[in-house]
Amino acid sequence: MIEKIVLDYLNERSSISWYMETPADPPEQYGLIQKTGSSVSNFIYRATMVLQTHADSAYEAACLNEETKELMDGIIILNEIASSKLNSDYNFTDTTKKKYRYQAVYDLVHYGR
Repeated sequence: MIEKIVLDYLNERSSISWYMETPADPPEQYGLIQKTGSSVSNFIYRATMVLQTHADSAYEAACLNEETKELMDGIIILNEIASSKLNSDYNFTDTTKKKYRYQAVYDLVHYGR
């Protein structure tokens, strides 16, 4: 499962903890991953992954976003990943909750489910 591959990769290398859903008692800084789409053709799988970095300030969230992009650019070291391409990244602050976050969207090509 591509979500688990990305989650394990980020948790092994990132300065923050990564989750697939918001923890009940979230730390001050953390990341969330979500697959927003996928396709398969000739046994080649594609997935669109959203990676959100959460922090107490916009600056910290932006710095974590930059770290995340560096890590995702390097995820191709894994045998399961054929390519990793940044689709877009942007400030995604939740104004209703006044929580700072950035979001990076990646298009991955990978092998297997």
